[in-house]
Amino acid sequence: MMKPSSALHRLLLASPVGPLLVEHDGRAVRGVHFWEQGKHPPAGTRVEPTRADALGWEIAKQLREYFAGTRRDFDLPLAAAGTPFQQRVWAALRAIPFGRTCSYGDVAGTIGVPRGSQAVGQANRRNPIPIVVPCHRVLDAKGGIGGFMGAGPDGPGTSIKRWLLDHERNMSPRQADGG
Repeated sequence: MMKPSSALHRLLLASPVGPLLVEHDGRAVRGVHFWEQGKHPPAGTRVEPTRADALGWEIAKQLREYFAGTRRDFDLPLAAAGTPFQQRVWAALRAIPFGRTCSYGDVAGTIGVPRGSQAVGQANRRNPIPIVVPCHRVLDAKGGIGGFMGAGPDGPGTSIKRWLLDHERNMSPRQADGG
């Protein structure tokens, strides 16, 4: 359970894949969580940022643009807590072009760990900033959907992963010129 925190700003944003609980500290995004519809968010969570919350407004704007099909890349400061290996994986994920996919093995090769597919999968699983750090763009070695949100290919998150992949594949280049 997430505890209230005065250091973190929390926003519950509507999206086509369900509510997103976004956390930031005023300087950088710390987390994006897929939130269960109807579940109460932590105390102090807002549906709109306060007037003084410039980063909150920018996060909300960029996520809305992404879901509206007018943004391809996020330009947000990120502060994901993770090991040095996880940080390398997450940096490699951000380099996967919009609308493209690769395999866990491809990511492992990119970061210099050619037999590290399983470790890359575990780092993907622990990605605290999904969508912005596009772990949904990583598929299994045979091009199958793979897992998502810590579950296997038949897990509850795969419908979200499929939606995100379809959204990116179907967005025309002209629609996304604004991002």
